[in-house]
Amino acid sequence: MASQNPLLFLLLLLLTAIFSGHVSAGHSSDLVAELVALRSRSASGVIHLDDAAVSRFISSVPSPRPYSFLVFFDAAQLRSNPDLHLAKLRSEFALLSASFLSYNPSSSDLFFADIEFKESQHSFSLFEVSSLPHVRLIGPADASLRDSVPMDQSHFSRLAESMAEFVESRTGLSVGPIARPPPVSGRQVAILIALLVILSPFLIKRILKGDTILHDPNVWMGSAIFVYFFSVSGAMHNIIRGMPMFLSDRNDPNRMVFFYQGSGMQLGAEGFAVGFLYTIVGLMIAVVTHGLVKVRSLATQRMCMLVVMVVACWAVNKVVYLDNWKTGYSIHAFWPNSWR
Repeated sequence: MASQNPLLFLLLLLLTAIFSGHVSAGHSSDLVAELVALRSRSASGVIHLDDAAVSRFISSVPSPRPYSFLVFFDAAQLRSNPDLHLAKLRSEFALLSASFLSYNPSSSDLFFADIEFKESQHSFSLFEVSSLPHVRLIGPADASLRDSVPMDQSHFSRLAESMAEFVESRTGLSVGPIARPPPVSGRQVAILIALLVILSPFLIKRILKGDTILHDPNVWMGSAIFVYFFSVSGAMHNIIRGMPMFLSDRNDPNRMVFFYQGSGMQLGAEGFAVGFLYTIVGLMIAVVTHGLVKVRSLATQRMCMLVVMVVACWAVNKVVYLDNWKTGYSIHAFWPNSWR
């Protein structure tokens, strides 16, 4: 009997290991089924996690887990901060999740989730998240939450497209094409076509008479001024980069900063200010070349030209001053060598 005890002990260990493996596999399959159910309740497939859910699905599940998590860290009180763009990035994260789910409808290898700061401060500390925006990938083999991979800030540059590149490079999974919703829905297109068909007889009649808004020279002149201002004010730069019009002073939150010193950043207000100065000079030149030449009084022409030159010099001086203050660049005079 004594010689059989070691064999019996080994057999019991083997049965225990097999039973534990079955229990663990059953528990993992239950977690996956629960996550799939939670994902199905979300329109975008993003699962909302709190501290309890993080513990249940991530931190308390031994590695290797049967799934990965891509987690977006959010803070409701900071969504209005124009520097963080949390609302925009959260929307792009949801678009990324919806695109992945559309391309991989039955996949349980990767789940998308978000965590809100006020609800889950303990989870923020576990992940050591100290700044936003922040996205982190928890892989199956990450034993500790601190071992998970944070998304670099460069992967926010092209929004959902660059986030998809991060996911594909780290997980080997294909996100698929980013399915952005069309700017105009099919119903809106149908309504516009119906209105166009109804109004077409009246529009054709007005066009034949030459009595439309497109025949008004004032409209074309105003549009030209708008395009000029839009071009020189950096408005397109503000739209592409999402630049705010102004910032709050770090030393005095009640004070607004409209001009940022440094060539690496341009606020909307300073671009509009410089564009306004350019537009003033352009309009005065247009008045001189198209209107003042028709004035017969020589004294009036001289007076108007004097005013135009003074205002133009003031505007150009302000632009040069702002450029020098912001970037340190200064204008130098270049004289012919024979004059030196």
